[in-house]
Amino acid sequence: MTLLPFIVLIGAMFLMTRSAKKKQQQATDMRNQMQPGSGVRTIGGMYATVKEVSEDTVLLDAGPGVELLFAKNAIGAVLSDDEYNRIVHGVEHDLKSDLVPDDASSLTESDAADTAASDEKPVDLGKKAESDEAEEPSDAVAAEAKADDDAKKTGGDSDAK
Repeated sequence: MTLLPFIVLIGAMFLMTRSAKKKQQQATDMRNQMQPGSGVRTIGGMYATVKEVSEDTVLLDAGPGVELLFAKNAIGAVLSDDEYNRIVHGVEHDLKSDLVPDDASSLTESDAADTAASDEKPVDLGKKAESDEAEEPSDAVAAEAKADDDAKKTGGDSDAK
């Protein structure tokens, strides 16, 4: 009965070392699959393209005229071409084309909404000069709000002294 805790402890240690060996073997296999032209991420977080692979080292192309020599153990991940282009070059896969609508009404309503939206006057989001604000009577509410903001900025201290 006193041997049972020791047996359980030895079994747990065996399982932990076995899983660690599996992860280490997977990392070694991944590093051995590197070939020139594949995108990689180093353990420091730098993204580069493999230029040459030797026994223990990898020559990486990090940009125009920038070649870096790394140990194979310093490669954290070998990336797929899509993932590398998405991260480094910002090339996004068009996810909206993959979406399927729940019903057909969204397919027919979009044409009517597009024509209605094109008839409306575009909204000007630019900042207007102060002289333009005084000339337009429709901005009276905006002028009152600005006056209230100015009063809040002074905090009422100007007349209190």
